[in-house]
Amino acid sequence: FLKTGQFWHVSDLHLDPTYHITPDRTKVCSSSKGANASNPGPFGDFLCDSPYQLILSAFAFMKDSKQQVSFMIWTGDSPPHVPVKELSTKLVISIIGNMSSTIRNFFPDLQVFPALGNHDYWPQDQLPVTTSEVYNAVGDFWKPWLTDEAINTFRKGGFYTQLFEASDSSQPLRIISLNTNLYYSPNSVTVNITDPANQFAWLEGILETSSQKKEKVYIIGHVPIGYLPYARNTTAIREYYNERLVKIFRKYSSVIAGQFFGHTHRDSIMVLLDEEEKPVNSLFVAPAVTPVKNVWQMESNNPGVRLYQYDLLDYSLLDLWQFYLDLRDANKKNESNWKLEYILTKAYGIEDLKPESLYEMAKQLSVPHSTLFEHYYSNFIVSYDKTIVCEEGCKTCQICAIQYLDYSSYTDCINREATWR
Repeated sequence: FLKTGQFWHVSDLHLDPTYHITPDRTKVCSSSKGANASNPGPFGDFLCDSPYQLILSAFAFMKDSKQQVSFMIWTGDSPPHVPVKELSTKLVISIIGNMSSTIRNFFPDLQVFPALGNHDYWPQDQLPVTTSEVYNAVGDFWKPWLTDEAINTFRKGGFYTQLFEASDSSQPLRIISLNTNLYYSPNSVTVNITDPANQFAWLEGILETSSQKKEKVYIIGHVPIGYLPYARNTTAIREYYNERLVKIFRKYSSVIAGQFFGHTHRDSIMVLLDEEEKPVNSLFVAPAVTPVKNVWQMESNNPGVRLYQYDLLDYSLLDLWQFYLDLRDANKKNESNWKLEYILTKAYGIEDLKPESLYEMAKQLSVPHSTLFEHYYSNFIVSYDKTIVCEEGCKTCQICAIQYLDYSSYTDCINREATWR
């Protein structure tokens, strides 16, 4: 019998402390930036970032679910999407502190592995390559979870590594929490820097040692590598950095048992292929807790949290359970009823979450008029709206982003599919 462990993954909490119900719809939340909130209720609105009550309901659900978990990963973005002048370094620090202590209050004994997001700084996106007030303050908030060594690394560049010693596993698991915000396109601090904060050199060093010690590694970060599934020819991080990370991850793919990101607010998977197009790594982008969207966007997401199951022997990923809150329903009934949205292996008829299985799944999704892809897209927007379809160009972007993470293979994929108008 397979011995399995479990861990939670939450991302993009985006607390909006200004959220309140008021007759003037433009005043419900700063994060709507003056737009009318669409249908605000106690658990939020699709044009607003999370009210505190929504975040509390997510953690209460996780706690009450009584799932036996070994740890939690939390991939960043606590402050709201508001104009720069409405925040400050002090405010950003206090919101990250608030979210950190909220998690600790719900799970006082749980090991948490956090990562910084592009909004976890002021001004947003401009995360620096040396020590800063934010790195220092957040390092203090995360002391209950991280070793002194991890904190010291974190204070210098917003990234760290730490060993997770499980009582029930034969070998320890290494967590590498990357500051991928240093590579994020809007970060003007790092323009023209080849290796911001020397994170690449550090990462290769850690992976090299891990490979010699035969450790297994989970990579966590906020902004994902690869191409955005909803925008053609667009990487989330600068192309040069993306190529570099893909190269590093290919080289050490046998050490890396999984990669976990957030940032897009959507639910997607990626399979890293090697130069011979053999699947070598599984990557997961978890949807957000915040339901926010811009006025001009057609779709948003329902709030989501997820649970992974892994093999206790080699940390390979076996399954994921995606949970969500139907926001319209919760507001209407004035109660939060978090539900299981899907179990990945059951939804897609695959064996586990290893690269080979995800590659099989990707092939299934690529089939023209695949009903499986319709399910995938519905999960992508966390069951936001069953009537939204993703066809032709929309589907091409999704399919290519799942399987091709580097420039040349992705471009080939897009051009191959470009037989449509």
